[in-house]
Amino acid sequence: MRRDEDQHNALALQLLEAAIGGDRRSLAKLLSLIEASDGGAHSVARALAGKSKHRPIVGITGAPGAGKSSLTDHLIARFRSQQQSVAVLCVDPTSPFSGGAILGDRVRMQQHVGDEGVFIRSMATRGHLGGLAVATPLALRAFDAVGFGQLIVETVGVGQVEVAVAGAADTTVVVVNPGWGDGVQANKAGLLEVADIFVINKSDRPGVDETRLDLELMLDLAATTSHENQWRPPIVLTTATSGTGIVELHDAIVAHTAWLAQSGVGQQRRAERVDAELDAAVRGEIQRLVMDINGTDVYTTQRQLVRDDQIDAWTAAQTIIASLVNP
Repeated sequence: MRRDEDQHNALALQLLEAAIGGDRRSLAKLLSLIEASDGGAHSVARALAGKSKHRPIVGITGAPGAGKSSLTDHLIARFRSQQQSVAVLCVDPTSPFSGGAILGDRVRMQQHVGDEGVFIRSMATRGHLGGLAVATPLALRAFDAVGFGQLIVETVGVGQVEVAVAGAADTTVVVVNPGWGDGVQANKAGLLEVADIFVINKSDRPGVDETRLDLELMLDLAATTSHENQWRPPIVLTTATSGTGIVELHDAIVAHTAWLAQSGVGQQRRAERVDAELDAAVRGEIQRLVMDINGTDVYTTQRQLVRDDQIDAWTAAQTIIASLVNP
């Protein structure tokens, strides 16, 4: 077991060093190691320790069909025109056959194939609520360490739990369409709470003014109930098919990035991401320990007592956990 861990650690370091040197194949292999279920992610995490550059992360979210991928495609081009390298993580639905990502997003970004300043990777959600793959935070850290100037994570639209993207991004862009419904829908989805920038895409369609008014009213209501000096999310009109509004969207992202740095909120969000990652790691290790003792004498005994209705499940769980703490 120790030998396998040492091999993983050596491989992760080798791939990371090659990726930092510009080898895109090594970066792809590093991401595959992150997605592996045999401990590879732990080795990559160790290799990445101390190498963060804190590059800005933009999260793009919204309902399916809102035009997120097309907007991302135009944003890549805009960042590249500013001489910034870009890494994009497309968190896609999981294939029911292979368990891998359905590469719908990446297909729409073919114009950037061959550009060494752009790296696009699809990652499967594998049923993870919130539209984010479990490996997403670690993959973004890898992009950061390799040295990309701008990081983008675009998530599959999965309804109300889509708001999980906000936990992984510095700037969250929420994409809606004209005629999306009343303002209550936004509150149900939690979009108002997580949006740093609203985009009304397909703005050449009817209903733009009504949608913008709905958003403005919600933002006004939020402002009256808040006692903090908060960022007010701008509303940007875009038409991804023609590229209309992309410059304005880019400028809004740059402005929010600057505000994060000046207000200190950016540092706070990074700290919260680290805390969340630590909590997830602790839960994962506890779950692994529980799986390891499943079938041992203490676990088997407590399970039988619960089955015989001699004790309740919570009491049995406390006994099992106590055996982990004091084996």
